[in-house]
Amino acid sequence: MSDDRLIVALDVPHAVAGMELAQTLGDAVGFYKIGLGMLTGGGLALANELKQEHGKRIFLDMKLFDIGATVEAAVRGLAQFDLDFLTVHGDPHVVAAAKQGAAGTDMKILAVTILTSLDRADLDAALIQSGDLKDLVLTRAGRALDAGADGIIASPQEAAAIRALPEAMGKLIVTPGVRPQGAALGDQKRVATPGQAIADGADHIVVGRPIWQAKDPAAAAREVLREISEH
Repeated sequence: MSDDRLIVALDVPHAVAGMELAQTLGDAVGFYKIGLGMLTGGGLALANELKQEHGKRIFLDMKLFDIGATVEAAVRGLAQFDLDFLTVHGDPHVVAAAKQGAAGTDMKILAVTILTSLDRADLDAALIQSGDLKDLVLTRAGRALDAGADGIIASPQEAAAIRALPEAMGKLIVTPGVRPQGAALGDQKRVATPGQAIADGADHIVVGRPIWQAKDPAAAAREVLREISEH
């Protein structure tokens, strides 16, 4: 039985490579993230195949952002695939529209607060209001949860603070930016180890390159699973 707290990001070029990786990982991994980068490479077809034919859980990481009617329509279309998680940006109007689109299904709407690849300098360049980055994440998380989000995507460094929010009671926290000890940071700036992220309140961690770039991806996945099993 796989530990679904680990979500492996299939950030590979196309669906064929994604399926090959899933077959390499086998029964050890039961939950996969498919992101925007693979959408034009057969990502939705891969999501459907992994879900329907292989019994895997699927996190579709689209980070949708648009006017409410468009978000609602897009989410309604995606919900027909019986997927597990879908990301949208955490603006309240986006979250509320996504929940309308997912109504009547089991698909969870997860809100993105501030991308884990960004730091304060990036926010300044984007004209995002001044203030401590962590405080902004907490404010956005609370507003997204008030708007109906089923959970929050946030860096491991904010997981404990979000878990402590009254609005987060019974909600999911999913953390990208997780790097096993000694792994390269890549483009992530706010990171933690798998065990630390789980200990700080994350329900699921997302790990990509440290697994699929490893010489032995299955062994790398088992090492992450070993670490989170201690928490």
